[in-house]
Amino acid sequence: MRRTPNYLAGAGVFVWLCLVGLPLYVLLGATVQSRAEYTAGGPLSFPRGFSLSNYTEDFSNGFGRYFLNTVIVTTSVVVIVLLLVPPLAFSIVRHRGRSGPRVFRLFLLGLAIPAQAVIVPMFYVISKAGLYDNLIGVILPTAAFCLPVCALILTGAMRDITGELFEAMAIDGADTRRVFFQLVVPLSKGGISTIVVFSALQAWNGFLFPLVLTQSENTKVLTLGLYNFQTQYGIDIPGLLAAVVLSTVPVLLVYLFARRALVQGLMGVGGK
Repeated sequence: MRRTPNYLAGAGVFVWLCLVGLPLYVLLGATVQSRAEYTAGGPLSFPRGFSLSNYTEDFSNGFGRYFLNTVIVTTSVVVIVLLLVPPLAFSIVRHRGRSGPRVFRLFLLGLAIPAQAVIVPMFYVISKAGLYDNLIGVILPTAAFCLPVCALILTGAMRDITGELFEAMAIDGADTRRVFFQLVVPLSKGGISTIVVFSALQAWNGFLFPLVLTQSENTKVLTLGLYNFQTQYGIDIPGLLAAVVLSTVPVLLVYLFARRALVQGLMGVGGK
């Protein structure tokens, strides 16, 4: 039986393709044009030539240093989260006393405190600790504000592990350390992947803490380094967009490799 073509669905797909493809064309097309060519033709103009000079000029303007600083901050934040959150979530789930739920509620309280509300006392504490204009002064508060959400996600993932598995490990004579590393961690890979992606994105896209807690060029990250493309005579839009493309590539790669675990973890099935 021959089916009638669904022209309405085809039109909807075409409209969606235009909505997605047009911004990508404007973004990528500008990066291969010179500043004069982009100014003369406009954002929708077709590139007359193909040049990677905008990308090379980005690195000559310090993009490599900003990229390295961002990698250091992101990696450090992820390591701190991985060291603290899994044992914390495990203790909250398995602790039978009152302190476990209290600690969990304390972390939930952190979800209600925006970073903007504590930026002034944070600046004071970081300055008194001698960490102002230092990447450590950005890493610590960024990791601290990632902990509540990560603890919530991973606690939900670990609660999906059935009690029969813990009882089987106890009958087998396993101690707490063995239960954690041989049972809980393998069955919580989805939740762990989720907190890794979440904390990495928060650190990579962080703007407020680097803006307030750093000053020199040596400690700038990508979100602040994009300001370098704005001069007193205007904005180098092709160079800026080339820097945006370079800065989004790592985020896209992380999302492509971890998108399934991220969705499952946020749906509360990370431990299954």
